[in-house]
Amino acid sequence: MKLLRGWKKKGRWFLRMKEKEKSMEEAFEELNELLTKMDSDQISLEDSFKLYQEGVQLVRYCNEKIDKVEKQLMILNEMGEENGG
Repeated sequence: MKLLRGWKKKGRWFLRMKEKEKSMEEAFEELNELLTKMDSDQISLEDSFKLYQEGVQLVRYCNEKIDKVEKQLMILNEMGEENGG
């Protein structure tokens, strides 16, 4: 984990930790685990909603990663076209 700049709240400093960036495969595996848990008959509505929120965050993360790769591909394609490719 990487330390990020802290912030001050009520006179005390807090440090934030940045988790290692997940791969797409790890994110999809986590989504599958969430779905398995949500399919359980034993899960409460409250827990199901928490898992749903986690899933939404993972989907957003995946979308951001895909968008970033798409932008990189567009740049590479433009560079190839400029160089006569």
